[in-house]
Amino acid sequence: MEHLDHRKKVTIMVAIMAAMLFAALNQTIVGTALPKIVAELGGFEYYSWVFTIFMLTSSITAVLVGKLSDIYGRKPFILIGIGVFMAGSLMAGFSQSMIQLIIFRGIQGFGGGMIMSTAFTAVGDLFSPRERGRWQGILSSVFGLASVFGPTFGGWIVDNANWQWVFWVFLPFGIVAFLCIISLFPSTPKKQSESVDYLGSILLTAVIVPLLLAFTWAGTTYDWGSVQIIGLFALTVISLGLFIWAEKKVKSPVMPLELFKNRIFTLSNAAGFILGVGMFGAVMYVPFFIQGVMGVSAAVSGLIMMPMTLSMVAASSITGSFITKTGKYKVFALTGLAIMAAGMFSLSMMNSDTSIAIAVINNIIVGTGLGMSFPIFTLTVQNAVSHQHLGVATAASQLFRQTGGTIGVAIMGLVLNNSMHRAERPEIPEGLPADNVQGLMNPQALMDHAKLDKVLASVPPQYQDAITKLIDSVKETLQNGLSGIFLICAGIILLGFILTFFLKEIPLRTSNSDAPAEQETEKQKAAVE
Repeated sequence: MEHLDHRKKVTIMVAIMAAMLFAALNQTIVGTALPKIVAELGGFEYYSWVFTIFMLTSSITAVLVGKLSDIYGRKPFILIGIGVFMAGSLMAGFSQSMIQLIIFRGIQGFGGGMIMSTAFTAVGDLFSPRERGRWQGILSSVFGLASVFGPTFGGWIVDNANWQWVFWVFLPFGIVAFLCIISLFPSTPKKQSESVDYLGSILLTAVIVPLLLAFTWAGTTYDWGSVQIIGLFALTVISLGLFIWAEKKVKSPVMPLELFKNRIFTLSNAAGFILGVGMFGAVMYVPFFIQGVMGVSAAVSGLIMMPMTLSMVAASSITGSFITKTGKYKVFALTGLAIMAAGMFSLSMMNSDTSIAIAVINNIIVGTGLGMSFPIFTLTVQNAVSHQHLGVATAASQLFRQTGGTIGVAIMGLVLNNSMHRAERPEIPEGLPADNVQGLMNPQALMDHAKLDKVLASVPPQYQDAITKLIDSVKETLQNGLSGIFLICAGIILLGFILTFFLKEIPLRTSNSDAPAEQETEKQKAAVE
């Protein structure tokens, strides 16, 4: 598709971005609407599964479709992905129970995984590595825009209309994206010599599912040392061993193991994994700090978080343009990771007296660093492999980043819980009725400001100072735990900086031919001479 004229390429990219925005908005809009959905459907104990099932199905689909799209082309899978996602969204709106909603969210995940995997790979089909920087940055910014407008729009819908419209409102947008892709996106012939690796696909699924479930459930649903979690990790290890054995035997593996012999591919995915840990550490736990420690409402917390997303969008787009213009990318990756690490360190220095302005500045620093580095490692992976492996290499990059985020959230949760348990228990004032302090010992109580004010109002005047000190003590415990998380995230991102330092920067190819970048550069120099 590299031969198409620039105007048609841009038109195709607009269609791809429409499909990605459709999927991303439907993914982010659910969070703020879910409490009301649970209140109507019941099944609070299944609350987390609404997110977990989407993560599982989208992760599995993305990596499997990566290889299939290398064989059959991108167009069938992005169309199937949009269709499946629309079907899942339509059915989710008709859910009569939480179990039904979870099943339909799983269907959405299958579609979403296809869309995300093929969209980033299609950029590689349309543009040479040298040109991809700009478009990778723009595609990455689509997620940022969705995370800004999705939750806000979801909250507005549940406040002013039936919650079902959360799943239905963007369906016309999906139809437009589908029609654009089917009419504009070129078809490619099937590679006749390639076959589908069914055994490898099953074994890879058996690696991914228990691994993600183990880190999702550990420390929350089950203890880290429980039979369930140890069993899931054991199943992951066994499946991984069988997967490696099977991939060495098959002619056309779903995940070619020789890719990991490529140092750039391996280091880039390792750095992407680390970036996922840091990214989710910031996105998940900064709101906890803002609401629980600084005492800001959820609505204001959303406004404080918005500059992080906007700065990420801006930095991602600007960096992508500079990469396309200069052909350099390593310096941007190193700079972005250094800025992000500095931002996470700044977050670790915040306390209950930190002003909103300082919190906003720290968020902008983190967002800028994240935006600069986020699109680069997909680009380095694509540039380092032959075009025949473009789909599976891109899908692997996304899988490592997603897995890093899942594992990072689990580990940071463990760190926070251990910090809470080690902290000294604050003394409860003598004579204070137990009803007045029930639940205040749990830092989660700091998130519900209305309930906190109600408790304070119910306390007799002579105990007001004592109960305020009790709340301050719990707040300090939460602050110490979250500061530790931000500091660990800063250290992990610095590790990513070190890995990136050893990443070999090869010239970005100016075509999608499988000629090595170094050889292509020599030809260009010879032509100039």
